[in-house]
Amino acid sequence: MTSTTARKVAALLDQVDGSVGVFMGDGAYDSANVYAAVEERHPDALVIVPPRAGAVASSQTSPTQRDGHIRDIAARGPRGWQAASGYNRRALVEAQIGRYKRVIGNALRSHTEEARRVEVAIADHVLNRMNDLGRPKSVRVS
Repeated sequence: MTSTTARKVAALLDQVDGSVGVFMGDGAYDSANVYAAVEERHPDALVIVPPRAGAVASSQTSPTQRDGHIRDIAARGPRGWQAASGYNRRALVEAQIGRYKRVIGNALRSHTEEARRVEVAIADHVLNRMNDLGRPKSVRVS
């Protein structure tokens, strides 16, 4: 593994105790080394990373996950691929993280791991409660 991004991905994946079902990232993660890092640690994980513009399929005899993305983008177009692959969910996650940072803050204040878990749980509860209060309750009238 030579790329800095792949080394960072590998280091983050090494911290995961359980299994990873899906690894999703933006185009910066479009690297054979990143795919290899994920596959090495979590062979069954689905990697959803948009290939860069002009990407070509690998010359391997069996198609890679990335080759499948390239083929799907050619067939469906970028937006069709995003919808079919679930890549659209990344935007929802990023929006929620942005909301968390705006309302709660950019950093955790607790010093121990257990206290940090509690801090995040409380913050999540507060955000979910705020969302519930602001969500309209619609009733169909006929």
